[in-house]
Amino acid sequence: DIIPQPLLDQYLSMTDPARAQTVDTEIAKHCAYSLPGVALTLGRQNWHCLKDTYETLASDVQWKVRRTLAFSIHELAVILGDQLTAADLVPIFNGFLKDLDEVRIGVLKHLYDFLKLLHADKRREYLYQLQEFVVTDNSRNWRFRYELAEQLILILELYNPNDVYDYLRHIALTLCSDKVSEVRWISFKLVVAILQKFYANSANALGLNFINELVVRFRHCSKWVGRQAFAFICQVGT
Repeated sequence: DIIPQPLLDQYLSMTDPARAQTVDTEIAKHCAYSLPGVALTLGRQNWHCLKDTYETLASDVQWKVRRTLAFSIHELAVILGDQLTAADLVPIFNGFLKDLDEVRIGVLKHLYDFLKLLHADKRREYLYQLQEFVVTDNSRNWRFRYELAEQLILILELYNPNDVYDYLRHIALTLCSDKVSEVRWISFKLVVAILQKFYANSANALGLNFINELVVRFRHCSKWVGRQAFAFICQVGT
């Protein structure tokens, strides 16, 4: 009653490899780009009509198709709701996390938007995987690490102070020593946001421990760039 069946069948057939050879080599990419809109039109009650097509696109050999889905998976999660997201999108999301950088960046750019839709226990599982975003296929891809720092500033609100201290603190310190100045600058803001998180939640002991670590690591660093980093952190925090 929502979409004429022949039209829906025509859309679903866009993943047929034969169509790519005879109609358009990028037809699967067009299908992936349109999928959130089709899902919104059909509604979550009719997700079963699209599920197989989505899984087929998520495993497409063309990274551009997977990249398109990675950039929109957070939007699809809003449409489907938490139960369908946990059952059908989280496994695909996990696959994208291990994909090429060109695909992973799509997940990374909207990491906060996706994680905030998950239940707390499921969300906590990703604390172990956030560290993996520091490593890229190409170390010169500094914008990837910049994006990670930006997302972590938002993600701080999703976790308690102890989790931030145990997991996110290490990532922030690593990024503060990055070779690229733009990455270091955004990381200084991340460090200050972490300190604000501690003190806003009355986790004063964690805040003091982190400050002492910053003093040892940067204030007393033998290299001038480390001491400069400490001065910049103080500047951002004032």
